[in-house]
Amino acid sequence: MQQEIQALESNGTWEVVPLPSGKVPIGCKWVYKVKYRSDGTMERYKARLVAKGYNQRADIDFQDTFSPVAKHVTVRSVLAVATMFSWPLFQMDVYNAFLQGDLHEEVFYAPSKWF
Repeated sequence: MQQEIQALESNGTWEVVPLPSGKVPIGCKWVYKVKYRSDGTMERYKARLVAKGYNQRADIDFQDTFSPVAKHVTVRSVLAVATMFSWPLFQMDVYNAFLQGDLHEEVFYAPSKWF
């Protein structure tokens, strides 16, 4: 949890401001996961602080949504080509990838009660 908060703070993810009248903040919650190595042994525990975006209303709180996700057929095709040409394959974990996007909307977020 401390690593997640440090990453969010070091990237300037938010600034603390008073809540304007008429605005409702989005809540947050912690999501926990165990990360495993390729051999199945445990690597580490991971904690993510996520927004409770399900409280937002379309066309009022946001205009559209976008989440880039690779299709299974694309992944299988890349793996097949890599196998055909004997290319090396590696697995990696990207820390805080979502922090690299730009958000142009004004969002008010209620802080986590543990931090």
